[in-house]
Amino acid sequence: MRALYALAVLLILNSLFIQDGVAQSSHDLRSPDGRIELRIRTADRIRYDLILKGRAVLENATISLDVEHNKLGVQPKVIDAKTHSTDQVVEPVVRQKFAKIRDHYNELRLKMDGGYSVIFRAYNEGVAYRFETSLPQEKVKVYGEESAFNFPTNFVVYYPQEDSFYSHNERKYLPQHLSEIAPEFIATLPAIVDVGQGAKLAIAESDLEDYPGLWLHGTGGPGLAATFPPYPLKEVQTSDRDYKPVETADYIAVTSGTRTFPWRVIGIADHDGDLLTNQIVYLLQRPSQFQDTSWIKPGKVAWDWWNDWNIYDVDFKAGINTKTYEYYVDFASKYGIPYIILDDGWYKLGNLLEVTPDLNMEELVSYAKQKNVGIILWASWKTLDDQLIPALDQFEKWGVKGIKVDFMQRSDQIMIDYFYRVCREAAKRHMLVDFHGDQKPASMTRIWPNLINAEGVRGMEWSKWSRESEPEHNVTLPFTRMFLGPMDYTPGAMRNATKATFAAINSQPMAMGTRCHQLAMYVVYDAPLQMLSDSPSNYLREPETMEFLGPVPTEWDETKVLDARIADYVVVARRNGKEWYIGAMNDWTARSVDIDFSFLPDGNFTMDAYQDGVNADRNASDYRKTTTPVNRTTKLKLQLASGGGWAARIHQ
Repeated sequence: MRALYALAVLLILNSLFIQDGVAQSSHDLRSPDGRIELRIRTADRIRYDLILKGRAVLENATISLDVEHNKLGVQPKVIDAKTHSTDQVVEPVVRQKFAKIRDHYNELRLKMDGGYSVIFRAYNEGVAYRFETSLPQEKVKVYGEESAFNFPTNFVVYYPQEDSFYSHNERKYLPQHLSEIAPEFIATLPAIVDVGQGAKLAIAESDLEDYPGLWLHGTGGPGLAATFPPYPLKEVQTSDRDYKPVETADYIAVTSGTRTFPWRVIGIADHDGDLLTNQIVYLLQRPSQFQDTSWIKPGKVAWDWWNDWNIYDVDFKAGINTKTYEYYVDFASKYGIPYIILDDGWYKLGNLLEVTPDLNMEELVSYAKQKNVGIILWASWKTLDDQLIPALDQFEKWGVKGIKVDFMQRSDQIMIDYFYRVCREAAKRHMLVDFHGDQKPASMTRIWPNLINAEGVRGMEWSKWSRESEPEHNVTLPFTRMFLGPMDYTPGAMRNATKATFAAINSQPMAMGTRCHQLAMYVVYDAPLQMLSDSPSNYLREPETMEFLGPVPTEWDETKVLDARIADYVVVARRNGKEWYIGAMNDWTARSVDIDFSFLPDGNFTMDAYQDGVNADRNASDYRKTTTPVNRTTKLKLQLASGGGWAARIHQ
């Protein structure tokens, strides 16, 4: 009898544990709006299914983390399961898309036997998970991380395939079926998967620190899987800007035994345009700890390198000298552009403390300050690494406002640590940071708001030597690369070309697509530090174009996608204060797009619009400016040329 009683008690206790979600091997987590469901299983491994509106879009996805050859997530034992919900408003320091972002999610925390937990979150914008460890060792080696994305169908994926981990991450996002991607074909992020019925998944990461960046590889079937750059053991410097790992470990990270690991993110968009306003990557980053952010001032910047210092109608020799840069300053001041960049060539390669003889830095910075223009200095990453403190101290003494750091080409743990170190030291001196030749910006733009922009994109510089920066690629980027954060595409070409008239010319570069295609980039692309890449001399000959490029902001209080189709076209409306801007970009297929102005508040407004000229198919620089009254009942049919665009400023 006592044995039967004891058995009954055990069964009751077991039932209570199951009801509490501790001993059970399955857990469900839904987004606040109920559209998205994660079905998590913890029997022999941690697995999950992703359900969108009742339809499975990921099945039997498996995750684990190999710490010191102990695979966390294999044969897991749940000892506690807790859920909670958060609904708050985030106000970004730098308004990339919005002045206020709703941070609304449901969370499930599974505490496991063995000193680790797995945290799942479900937003209306997607799902994410991360590992968290509390291990006795001060330092541990991570030998790998499993994240298998298994799809129920051989979907199409926009996959930025790379040749190796040593890369600028400037690939095209070419559509292909999942089964076409072999295991040896690697890619950086994001990968955008078309899961049918108009929906897209964006595989990404967030809150990356003290760890290598996430990459993907194919499986030969309908799936993708995680891979990571290994930990460098030996590096060889081949030039002032190339420092390559030549020997690597069999592990990917050496890190603290007690920490949170990066979020693995699956953004979800019911429609293509939703990818442009999805903020899940930003929200999953840790907030900035800055007490004072008043010195972080986004804006446009006049750039020298793309136009090859090719100014004219002057009485001095153009080049890397004081007179040339004073000319750039005068142009910037004339149009209220707050910065100019001094790119490669201002210092003796290998020594940031030795300024080229033809340039008087103190005189230039003083001159620029009088004109309300700040100076941003380019630096090769390894030289800056070698001279970080003395160089930044000297820049601060000169009065420099920011740095553009270039040619990292890596996302291993050592390089991610370098990104953090640069942002930290720059912030101490109130300097902005713009990373070029780098990995995706998913790691730092919230925690380090002085990281004002990042490249990691096949931008307009490619037009100096190739045909690779072209309209179809340009209208793919807002749905792909831009999902991760701001991108330094470097627009602003005044020499505009059709397919037939384009030529790659280094010293007098041009860009494929129309003039209005270029203008629209200033509205469509997220870039809190946005380049004006062409020669000031060319801009000064285009006062009507500068009536748009001068005032167009680089921060936005509100963003609305009016119409969009990945790799075809995109139309975006943005608000800064009381003014609205619209940008429309097109691929190579001429088309018309209907838009209405119901996003406007009540009242009457004036719209200054720039549209493709009637002969833009022959001369891509051809455009027409019109000024018309509009209000929230206005409807308009945009006529977009091949490679075309449309841009407008709406004001009272």
